[in-house]
Amino acid sequence: MKKPNYVTAEEAVKNIKSGERVFLHSAAATPQLLVDALTARGDELHSVELVSIHTEGSAPYLDPRYDGVFHLNTFFVGANTREAVANGMASYIPIFLSEIPNLFRSGIMPLDVALVQVSPPDKHGFCSVGVSVDITNAAIETAKHVIAQVNENMPRVHGNGIIHVSSVDALVRCDSPIFELVPPPSSPIELKIGGFIAELIEDGATLQTGIGGIPDAALRSLRGHRDLGMHSEMFSDGAMELVECGALTGRKKARQWGKIVAGFCMGSRALYDFVDDNPMIEMRDISYVNDTSVIRLNPKVTAINSALEVDITGQVCADSLGSAQYSGVGGQVDFIRGAALSPGGKPIIALNSLTSHGQTRIVARLKPGASVTTSRAHVHYVVTEFGVAYLYGKNLRQRASALIEIAHPDYREQLEREAFGIFHRH
Repeated sequence: MKKPNYVTAEEAVKNIKSGERVFLHSAAATPQLLVDALTARGDELHSVELVSIHTEGSAPYLDPRYDGVFHLNTFFVGANTREAVANGMASYIPIFLSEIPNLFRSGIMPLDVALVQVSPPDKHGFCSVGVSVDITNAAIETAKHVIAQVNENMPRVHGNGIIHVSSVDALVRCDSPIFELVPPPSSPIELKIGGFIAELIEDGATLQTGIGGIPDAALRSLRGHRDLGMHSEMFSDGAMELVECGALTGRKKARQWGKIVAGFCMGSRALYDFVDDNPMIEMRDISYVNDTSVIRLNPKVTAINSALEVDITGQVCADSLGSAQYSGVGGQVDFIRGAALSPGGKPIIALNSLTSHGQTRIVARLKPGASVTTSRAHVHYVVTEFGVAYLYGKNLRQRASALIEIAHPDYREQLEREAFGIFHRH
């Protein structure tokens, strides 16, 4: 059995060649030490393709001086890559999160190298890929060369994100804190939206939430609920708090009874300590977590997702501002559809009625160039701080009326005029 040696980060990345495709571990598990060591070789390399979903920390390879050296192909745009996608040093690949592992496993996107971050090996030589299993299992399985940053601060998480050191080619010691995201207090508007969402959620529901102020506020509004479950692509501190207050038990789930199932988590150090060696937490490959045929098996799946804008027919744009790429498709469609198919399920799109610049997010037409992340046929509930619009089974005019009712009052008259122009063109 292969026994890799511990080497420095510089030694670990020295065999990466020009023209190779290199995978970067996701979110809070981003292996910053290896990323920095690879970037430091920028004057020796050219045409290195980097592949990832969103990463945290710095992205030094996107410095303009490395134009032509590194090019990032990302499946999800984050704060550290948005400018590079806009200026062409990085490119966005639209794809459902659930389907990315198949890109690697099918050979459509073969990987030369995978840079990952893991927990220290146990007495049997097994490491955990920690807080981000997501698409990383598939990358480790298929890459020709695997380099692992071994971090004492990486939680050892139950599930199928477990790899043996024999599947790794080089190990690098690290003791840096992993990325933390401490949730800020919810704003009054977020708490109002969270309250409306909480009224839709029944005891015994299985939750899926994204990251951000509105999902956090919704979770904070659920402390009086009972026997909630969670099956979600990701989770943050709010889920931990629901476990601690007794609201989230998983006792009504049909799959992985009593477990919180997710692809990755991101939050405070307290969250990472909570997931460490916790049998209630099961991190799994995202091709399983986000599979609609799995999601639909749990009862009352309530999927809470956000949007940048929603048009008056129910089309959701969640990943672009006009033609400018802002984030990614992610798992929104996977869970909106899975929730719709679940017995008693509720797919929810939640958003502030106004942007930070005071413009309406409920619009007559999406901005030119905006992507339709989730189609109007998928959408059942839309929630703002002004209430809930239920769209399922309603015609286009009825949908427009329901959505205008939850738009900001300053824009309702304008939206009604625009709706009249759209639906009475003869």
